[in-house]
Amino acid sequence: MIKLYEIVPELNKEESRNVSIFLNRTNAHKERKDVALFDYVRKNKENIKDSILLEKLYGNKSDKNTFYRLKNRLLNDINKSLLFLHFNKSDYNTVLNLISLSKLFFSKNNYIISYKYLVQAEQKAIKNEFFDLLDLIYSDLIKLSHESVDYNPIEYIEKRKQNHIKLHALQEIDDLLAALMYRIKVSQNYGSDNVQFTTLFQKTIDEFLQNPEIQKSAKLQFKIYHSISRILLQRRDYFSLEEYLKLTFKDFTKREMFNKSNHDTKLQMLTYLVNALFKNNKTKESLKQSELLYKAMQEHNSVLYNKYLFYYYNGLVINYQVTDKNKAIEVLLEAKTKPEIQQLSFYTVFVYLNLAVLYFDTQSFKNAKTNLAKLKMSDSYSKMDDAFRLKVSIVDLITIYELGDIDLFDYQLNILNKDFKTLLADKAFKREVDFITILTKMDEMDKSKLSTLVKKFNSNHQAVTSSENDIINYQEWLQNKVK
Repeated sequence: MIKLYEIVPELNKEESRNVSIFLNRTNAHKERKDVALFDYVRKNKENIKDSILLEKLYGNKSDKNTFYRLKNRLLNDINKSLLFLHFNKSDYNTVLNLISLSKLFFSKNNYIISYKYLVQAEQKAIKNEFFDLLDLIYSDLIKLSHESVDYNPIEYIEKRKQNHIKLHALQEIDDLLAALMYRIKVSQNYGSDNVQFTTLFQKTIDEFLQNPEIQKSAKLQFKIYHSISRILLQRRDYFSLEEYLKLTFKDFTKREMFNKSNHDTKLQMLTYLVNALFKNNKTKESLKQSELLYKAMQEHNSVLYNKYLFYYYNGLVINYQVTDKNKAIEVLLEAKTKPEIQQLSFYTVFVYLNLAVLYFDTQSFKNAKTNLAKLKMSDSYSKMDDAFRLKVSIVDLITIYELGDIDLFDYQLNILNKDFKTLLADKAFKREVDFITILTKMDEMDKSKLSTLVKKFNSNHQAVTSSENDIINYQEWLQNKVK
């Protein structure tokens, strides 16, 4: 159930101002309790208690029922205000509202006006390829034939059939894409169970590409782009991804396919390109692309600026980690202050993990340990994939080793073995087991014996790409210890 105290803190300045105007549109005076309630919640976003508000609004009168009705009425007015403010802020919203208006006049038995709203909605939905909304529109147009012989349903029945073909293709690819995106996101690409799923996805995409309806539809071409890019990302084929992104972005731009309704996809393509270029060791080009991303974020009145600010900072951080670690730390500390990034669920993972790695790389091990502790204590960390959390725990263990805290090292080692007992028994994590084994015995060996173990480790796991698998490169760190 949506609650008043959850909604109000999410309102931006424009929305809050519009709510205030909406509340005061009639009978404006200083004693309005709904206005007082809204202002209090807006200014005191945390630790709001009903008991305090009840006392503030009603004094000694313990009128809880009246207070709860006031809260519900205010929430209802906020909902109306938001709908009014955002009525035509996107083409999708516009079509939805036209459908709603049509339904309103249908309920009034005014079928002529109802029909005109639906035709207007159909035109805008076709232009933007809103196949899901077209399904609703054609269903309502067919319903009109039940009420009047003036509306022939045959045309709209055929249109609905043709739309179903596109909608089905869109929904099927959406389902597969959503599942793949979720797996990639929670694993942070450290998992190993997505190969079979990706193969199935590739086969499905190949079949869709032969569909003439898809070849004609810009929206479905965007969906195909999403699918192919995700497949290449999952396969870690960054050279193919870079080439595909450059060609596709150039093609979509030349054909003027980008607009406000698919601006999200444009920014995503630029973000992927930043990351692919980085993976391909093209840091200068990746940083240049990051600035192009930032410029694009300001298009269409910066409608998606907040959403992509994180990705912009991430593009800077990953590149400066290679070229200028102190600059990367500076960027992260700046990003840490941004409210747009602080509100993200994975904010702590992004900030604290990267700061920990950068401080580790610059041999500031106490700072690295502090940021790792903050990361592991966060709510979002517990929701991450087990493989990713194992990698973090290993980094924590290495950091403690560098600090020379033997007691803490033994304590954390026991926790690691206990928490990841099942994972460490899996053959897929043999490399992690071998590394931990070397790490726990390092102080008992001279450099000659350690060098032999490191060579054996490198030989046994030479097929693994360390930069892809490790948060901190195991081979590189071990090699430094035997110099």
